Amino acid sequence: MPHIRTLETVPFRLPLNNTLRWGAASSLTHAEHTLIKVTLEDGTFGLSEALSRPTIYGETPQSIAGAVKYLAGALGGVDIEDEDAIARALGSLAFNHTAKGGLDMALWDARFKARGQSLFDDFKGPNKQLKVSYILGISSLSDMLLEARAVYAQGVRVLKVKVGRDYAKDLELVRILRTELPELELYADSNETLSVETAPRVLETMREAGLLWVEEALPVHLLRARADLRKLEILPLIADDSCFTLNALERELDFDTFDILNLKTARTGFTESLKMLELARSAGKSVMVGSQAGSLLSTRFAALLASREGVDKPSELSFFLKLECDICTPNPVLREGILTLEDLREVALDDAALERYRTA
Repeated sequence: MPHIRTLETVPFRLPLNNTLRWGAASSLTHAEHTLIKVTLEDGTFGLSEALSRPTIYGETPQSIAGAVKYLAGALGGVDIEDEDAIARALGSLAFNHTAKGGLDMALWDARFKARGQSLFDDFKGPNKQLKVSYILGISSLSDMLLEARAVYAQGVRVLKVKVGRDYAKDLELVRILRTELPELELYADSNETLSVETAPRVLETMREAGLLWVEEALPVHLLRARADLRKLEILPLIADDSCFTLNALERELDFDTFDILNLKTARTGFTESLKMLELARSAGKSVMVGSQAGSLLSTRFAALLASREGVDKPSELSFFLKLECDICTPNPVLREGILTLEDLREVALDDAALERYRTA
């Protein structure tokens, strides 16, 4: 099989339709990401996207470019089928989760093409109709209601509501949505904003309001407190920030801190994500596939993982609705909360759009 010849990066910046706010103070107005291209000796190439989220992972377009340049030395000349050598190379760099996650998926894309196969056809699982969720960021009550109504009209039927800055307003939003749009399923993402003392009472209020689950209610470092909260069984708990890696997932399972794993290809690629999916399944946990504000290219990769067995909760595959523009086309259409996997088959890089939105 052909060997790896070059690794390239192209940073780009896509504006959002409106600001995404979450947690105590975080916000996002643009998706500042990096296209990664892996080219093999025979000219075959694979593409993916690395997502810089400095407030979460500490990664920027500049650090991603540096990480990929560093890894090029270890990966150059490696057979694309030598997965052990590739794993050793990626493991030679600590952290840099999204740089390595994006690079891993580009390597998978190149590997399938070198075999004369299609990643889309030969990686996907049995689930062809994918139930999706939409991330509703923190804003004024009127703006959040306006956005919720707009995405409902675009086919969304599950909302992940960012909460934590004003729980009274959060619950008022939930009450109005349940009255106006009773078909909507709602769950919360607290982004670690609750305290040990208040968490049980707030979760009880969320349950009474009709929320299905809550993501990362407590700060991640409070491991025993999170395990104790899970034992109360007030609401099913989603693990996200607490499970950045396979090793972290093993720790969380050992302490039994969660009910649902939010698995993100943006930070664990395909290689580690598949191991995490299998580990969560074997432990009897539910799984959803999450978003890190990716373009349609990221959505396509995330949807392929979401189609695999074991992913049994709605996945965050609708962020393209939040983007003002994209580097890929065409946009899929949601129908009553469902994304048909086949609608992503023709999603491809738009070279002119990439040139328009590239930042270097």
